[in-house]
Amino acid sequence: MIIKKADLAALAAWKSQYPPELTIDIVLAGRSNVGKSSLINRLLNRKALARTSSNPGKTRTLNFYSVNDAWYFVDLPGYGYAKVSLEEREAFKKMVNRYLETPRRREFWQLIDARHKPGELDQQMSAYLRSVGIPYLIVATKADKLSKNQIAKQKKIIMQELALNESELVFFSATTGLNRDLLLARIAEQIEKDNGKEKARD
Repeated sequence: MIIKKADLAALAAWKSQYPPELTIDIVLAGRSNVGKSSLINRLLNRKALARTSSNPGKTRTLNFYSVNDAWYFVDLPGYGYAKVSLEEREAFKKMVNRYLETPRRREFWQLIDARHKPGELDQQMSAYLRSVGIPYLIVATKADKLSKNQIAKQKKIIMQELALNESELVFFSATTGLNRDLLLARIAEQIEKDNGKEKARD
């Protein structure tokens, strides 16, 4: 997939603020410091489209990034950040639930830190995504911090902890671009599937 155009389309908290639906929303969920912004920037070849911060937990809205006028990255507020108040967490939860209750074609990418065993919140998110039946992928970020042997070891741990098969787990590095092409090809495949359905309906 060639990235010809990428823009911040909307910062949304309410349904009325969502941008018009495109082919698919690739929804990014993960802890506040797991590297969602870095993934967006690397995959889209943009240095600062999605802003990274040394102070995790800054995302307060659903951030929609339009790509090639064909699909969106949707960056959700990070979970598990200690300095976010209980009131704010509840507000975030309601905001995300409103989005999930809105009919749109989606695939979830849950980002976890490749260096660590999935935490309790990671496990809860994975279990939730399985329960609602939304197509999803686990993306293990910061893989450049690991050797090939360490990646093989962590792969076994993550697959066991989250009950995954191999097709549901991809290791990624925003620093080296590891598996960038694989992730973009996955999105392209989803778009092709949708185009095929449109032609069948015609």
